[in-house]
Amino acid sequence: MDCVLADKKQYKKTVHKALETLGKKNFALIAHGSSFPSNEGKNVGFGSPNSAAGKRVIDFAEGIFNAIQLGPQGKTKGIDSSPYTGTIFSTNPLFIDLEALTTKEWECILSENTFETICANNPNKDTNKTAYSYIFTEHEKALKEAFENFKTCKKFEKDYTKFKKENSFWLEKDSLYEALIVEHQNDYYPMWKSDMDKRLFNPQNEEEKAQFAQRINELKSKYQDVIEFYCFCQYVAAVQNDQTREYAKKHDIKMIADRQVAFSDRDAWAYQAYFLDGWCLGCPPDYFSEDGQAWGFPVMNPETMFNEDGSLGEGGELMKKLYKKMFTENPGGVRIDHIVGLIDPWVYVKGHKPKIEEGAGRLYSSPEHPFLSRFAIATMEDLNTEVEADKEKRIKSLTKDQIKKYGALVEKIVIAAAKDCGLDKDAIVCEDLGTLTYPVENVMKEYQLQGMRLTQFVVAEEPDHPYRGSNIEEKVWTMVGTHDNEPIAMWAKNIVNTPESYPHAKNLVEDLFFELDEKAQNDTIVRLTTDAAFLTQTKLVEMFASKAENVQVFFTDLLGLMDVYNRPGTSGDKNWSLRMPNNFEEYYCEQLKKGKGLNLPLILKLAIEARGSEFANKHKKVVEELQELL
Repeated sequence: MDCVLADKKQYKKTVHKALETLGKKNFALIAHGSSFPSNEGKNVGFGSPNSAAGKRVIDFAEGIFNAIQLGPQGKTKGIDSSPYTGTIFSTNPLFIDLEALTTKEWECILSENTFETICANNPNKDTNKTAYSYIFTEHEKALKEAFENFKTCKKFEKDYTKFKKENSFWLEKDSLYEALIVEHQNDYYPMWKSDMDKRLFNPQNEEEKAQFAQRINELKSKYQDVIEFYCFCQYVAAVQNDQTREYAKKHDIKMIADRQVAFSDRDAWAYQAYFLDGWCLGCPPDYFSEDGQAWGFPVMNPETMFNEDGSLGEGGELMKKLYKKMFTENPGGVRIDHIVGLIDPWVYVKGHKPKIEEGAGRLYSSPEHPFLSRFAIATMEDLNTEVEADKEKRIKSLTKDQIKKYGALVEKIVIAAAKDCGLDKDAIVCEDLGTLTYPVENVMKEYQLQGMRLTQFVVAEEPDHPYRGSNIEEKVWTMVGTHDNEPIAMWAKNIVNTPESYPHAKNLVEDLFFELDEKAQNDTIVRLTTDAAFLTQTKLVEMFASKAENVQVFFTDLLGLMDVYNRPGTSGDKNWSLRMPNNFEEYYCEQLKKGKGLNLPLILKLAIEARGSEFANKHKKVVEELQELL
């Protein structure tokens, strides 16, 4: 078997034909930006799609995948590497490819020596892990060197000025925050001593408005260089992102963005006028969390989202600008993290636990609540009062008009933004994993939004569970895992030889091996409950054999890695750190030889056969072509 599979024309052609045979319209590789590999000797400690190695991933994906699902691209803080707490508008400067700045294209604004020194001193240069704390500091030093040289370059002047003007609505605020970080020597605005600085864009009257405007001008003058440096970083990131997008487009790869449910500290400060004062977004108590999850993220104030005539209010306009920016930069679409948080969010009083007894409730579904009732769409008559307010079946019925009100943010902001960018609803991917409330279920149906089906999370004891392969409908995205859970091979290793494996094996046999006789089925169940490699393979087959038109594969499952990218609830440099190996093409081939990773010809062949002999015979030629690749 050739090691560079993605370069084999026949391989790509046959795989593409097999995906079409199985009705797959989209096949996406999930790889967060930081997880991209490095080229030999060019490892700065953080991955980027904009790097030369990032282009190798696109080259590899071409002809097999038609999309790459990235993680959130926002600027993160030095103490938290989670991409899900980044800024909503600003791009993470860590995605800037430093090597490119050493070339003539960028007038060599960064010295080769600086770049080489960063790579040489990277503590994780010989591993497939990021070195977040290290590169966060070193990257900024390098960019400051580049900025000093950039100031004297006339080549970029016109384009840079245009960028600042076109993005001023968010760039001014984000860069001023950077100035205030220097002013107060603290990057967390609630700790600043000046009340004015804490709410610089949230004056309460005309007198304050004039005072705050004067203060803004003072900061712009005092910290002009700090502000310009921030703008410079955003400019470089934007230019490189554009180049990567064009490179991907030429290779028929769509880039899909990820809109996190959170707002960063910078965003909470900049847009606090649009947030509900004293309230935070979280999750109610459940099986996994007795007190619920107190995320601490601000909540958009419903009163700022729409005007009385139904048009977008200032908060609504802000959110539409965000989605338009995301769709423009990512024509492959946008994944919305935690769609419940957009349609039917659980909110709690700041400083309290997200529990009913401490005042928490659903923002639009709490007609009985002393404060939240003012935002309620559901009425008391719509509630099943025998069910607690934090349970998903609390609401028992809704009118079509009420469903439209719940879906207003989706319709008038997200769908409208996609339409403005020449895209349709299929460009919207809704992360609806886990328990959904009645309003969310109905909004998803009303607007025919594409949700997600994660087969690893199937409750095998429930025959009708939506994550079971045979129950997965067409208009969804399916996958065996995402960034938040173990690779499927690790899951299989942990579950075999335990009682928990039996119901999974039984379902898989019923769905994929239904033409076998009784003895062969029983033998297959035994094998699935004892052989982790076979269970892994069968779960991958299940995904492709399902009716789902869209499939996603996380890079750990593609490569057969036995490591976790994110362990929810943990922090520090060791989390969010996993990367594709630098030699990922060779590594992938070696894994396939060992029977590990996603062997596409094999899995697709088995998926066609799993649909039954009649279907397999109809597509006999494709099966034979797949067999020739094995």
